Amino acid sequence: MSGTRIFCAVLLVALAAIEANTQTLRTRPAANSSTDVPAVRTIALSVPAGAPLQIALDREVRVRKVGQTVHARLMQSVYAFDQQVLPAGAEVNGHIARIGGAGGKRLILSILNADFTPTRPIEVAFDDIVLADGRHVPLRVAVVPGSGQVIRLVDSSSANGARAKNPLSAKMDEAKQQWKQAMSQVKQPGKMHRALRIGIAQLPVHPQYIDAGTLYYAELQEPLKFGDESRKEEAFQAVGTLPPPGSLVRASLLTPLDSSTTKFGAPVEALVSKPLFDGDRLILPQGARLEGSVLQVRPARRLKRNGALRIAFHDLVLPNGSSLRADTTIEGMQSGQGDNASLDPEGGTKATSPKSRFIKTGLSVSLALVGQGGKNDVGDAGPAAGGATAFRLVGIAVGLAVRSHSLAILMSAYGGSRSIYTNFLGRGRNISFPKDATMEIGFGGRAVSPISSGP
Repeated sequence: MSGTRIFCAVLLVALAAIEANTQTLRTRPAANSSTDVPAVRTIALSVPAGAPLQIALDREVRVRKVGQTVHARLMQSVYAFDQQVLPAGAEVNGHIARIGGAGGKRLILSILNADFTPTRPIEVAFDDIVLADGRHVPLRVAVVPGSGQVIRLVDSSSANGARAKNPLSAKMDEAKQQWKQAMSQVKQPGKMHRALRIGIAQLPVHPQYIDAGTLYYAELQEPLKFGDESRKEEAFQAVGTLPPPGSLVRASLLTPLDSSTTKFGAPVEALVSKPLFDGDRLILPQGARLEGSVLQVRPARRLKRNGALRIAFHDLVLPNGSSLRADTTIEGMQSGQGDNASLDPEGGTKATSPKSRFIKTGLSVSLALVGQGGKNDVGDAGPAAGGATAFRLVGIAVGLAVRSHSLAILMSAYGGSRSIYTNFLGRGRNISFPKDATMEIGFGGRAVSPISSGP
């Protein structure tokens, strides 16, 4: 009996030792536990539907028919969260999707100007983008209304001829250099071809061209997916902090602006299109938003007084919904070359009238005076000059054929007065920025604090 008791005691002691050892193993951290291995987050490298692509024709296109192929280049790199997925300069293939007709008013004015082939609206579609390895990625995009013009990047130095020295100067100069490098891929026609086109444009019937460098904002209708990547959790520690003073952020305008229709105080939004890093730390991923408002708006008026706009962004909204108060300035904006826009240091933009209007008006008035000269004074030059003032080559031909100085006086009076009205008395140009136009936004040095928190 005693042996049985001893055996049971030994067994109980052994079981107690095994239980204690098991508890120790349960509480002891494993060598490969999360305390030793940094947490990893998986990032989907996807460009969402609605994201804009900036695509420019890299060669001149003579418009012939619907379905005609066009060749273009990607003007700005495309990013997914914190990584570039499509490089600037990538080839893009497309075609002419539609050739519209000239409107009634445009057609009448064109005929009055002896131009029987007025400019027709051309719709372009883009089919695929060619990656560096030769793969063709199909595109399903919608071209934004208002795009399809030659664009230039305007900064505040265009207003006063020289940029004031500040921490953003070098970064803005770098952004302009990147734009020039992108545009260097565009094959501009030579001087002889440009001169020939100017001459052809004077004919009453002439072909229509789409200029090299014409830029289209094309929004994705379906997302582009480039797989997943892993990032250590520590890579996101700086996300959600305000960019350091002197940071320059590239963003795409979400709110189209036009000085003729935009109201004072209207909200304005822009989407960060290029991630911002502070060294190796990610500060702003692609997809963060900037919110602001219209501070000043002035529509175009008579006597060639042009329109003006002034906007400012004051809130930074992160992808997780949290918002920060921000002190920003508009350092650069994309604008149509025909707008001849200028940007002042406070972020105000306005259309300006080209100085060439003085030369054009002076030439027209000079021709008009020649056209009104007496027959004994100018001979056959009077009818030719009068016709050139009003109807260009057609007017010259009519003037030489009819040789009527009375007709020359009428044509020269019409042409000269029209030139004066168009360049000095008529309504000025409104300034407009289509949706997805690029903006370069600088961050200032005011101390700010969060104003709201999201999930």
